[in-house]
Amino acid sequence: MADELDGLAGLLYEMGLLKRYKRTGWLVAGVRDPESIADHSFRAAVIAGVIAVLEGGDPERAAFMSLFHDTQETRVTDIPYLGKRYLRAAPNEQVTADQMRGVPELVGRMVSGAVAEYEEKATLEAVCARDADKLECLIQAVEYREQGHQNVQPWIDSSLAALRTTSAKRVAEEVLRTGSLEWVSHVLNGSGGDPGAG
Repeated sequence: MADELDGLAGLLYEMGLLKRYKRTGWLVAGVRDPESIADHSFRAAVIAGVIAVLEGGDPERAAFMSLFHDTQETRVTDIPYLGKRYLRAAPNEQVTADQMRGVPELVGRMVSGAVAEYEEKATLEAVCARDADKLECLIQAVEYREQGHQNVQPWIDSSLAALRTTSAKRVAEEVLRTGSLEWVSHVLNGSGGDPGAG
């Protein structure tokens, strides 16, 4: 058991790399300090839960899969699409299996099962989690565009084209129709506050 706990501690430290590793595609687009992989995975998990409940699925399962969908990047990093033309990373299931060596069996099965389900794309929850990955990318691209980064349109277009669920498509349309800070005005106007006040 002590060896398994040592392995588990190592895994948790390894997952911390996701807070430091940047999403490299945004570097290609000219974003100097892009979001981390963990930043992306957190909002993707929130989105996955929302999409899943709107689609009649299990929001907790979809969100859980989203938390682990990019954890393999602690070992293979975030290879941008341009790089994937030349590099072949090991399949995510294989990387996850390596990551789970030496951890308690229950933990390994839990994480490996989530990654396998996500990669198989067979369940509604997996489809929602995959849509959440793309929708989060689209939202981030809109935010970067509002900050003055003009090279992000390909990320918006490809993310939009990849969406499969009706709910994700509807949310994407609304995201593209509104601004990223419009929600603040709604909150402040609803409570009588001044949007410009700090």
